[in-house]
Amino acid sequence: MLTTWILINKKFAKMAAFDKNNQDFPDTNLSEKGEYDMSNILTVTSPAFENEAVIPIQYTGRGEDISPELYLSAIDGRAKSLAVIMDDMNHPIPAYNHWIIWNIPVMEIIPENIAYGADVAELGGAVQGRGYGKNRYRGPKPPFNWLHLYQFNVYVLDCLLDLSFKARKGNLIAAMQGHILQKGALTGYFQSHR
Repeated sequence: MLTTWILINKKFAKMAAFDKNNQDFPDTNLSEKGEYDMSNILTVTSPAFENEAVIPIQYTGRGEDISPELYLSAIDGRAKSLAVIMDDMNHPIPAYNHWIIWNIPVMEIIPENIAYGADVAELGGAVQGRGYGKNRYRGPKPPFNWLHLYQFNVYVLDCLLDLSFKARKGNLIAAMQGHILQKGALTGYFQSHR
C-alpha cells in the first residue's frame, strides 16, 4: 500500500512539472501580491451549501456535475466583470483546477448549471477556459473515499478580459493582475465514498 502511494505521488509530481500552464500560480490569494484592497471584501455564499460544509452530490462528478448557484454581496461599484476559479485544495498537485470562467456580467447571483462549452451565451458571452482539461465546470470527484476541500474563488474586475478560450488558470490569473477590485471565497467538502 505504501509503495502504491509513493508511485502515485511520483506520477502526480511528473504531471505537475509537465502541465505548468494549468497549474501556475497555485496560490490564488492575490492579495499577498498587493493586487487589491483587502478591506474591500466580497461576500460569497450559496443556497446549495454553507461555507465549509458538504457539497451536495448533484454538484459533483459523482452526481449531475452541475455548477452551484453563487450569491455575491457588497460588489464594488466600479466592477465591469466577474471571474470564478474553482480548485481542489487537497489534490497532490496544489490547488488543482476544476473550473475557470471569466467575463461574467456583474450580477449578484451567478446561476447554477452553467452550460458546458467555451462561450456561455446565457451569461452575456462569458468564457469558460480549460479547467480539468475541459471548457466547463468539473465538479468534485476525489478518488477512493478521500475527503477533499474545494474552493470557489470569485474575483470582481475593473475590465473585461481579452483571453482565449484555450486559456488555463495560470493565464487567467496573469490577465487579472492589476484589475482585481475584490475577491471572495466559498469552500466546501466532498467525499466520494467509493
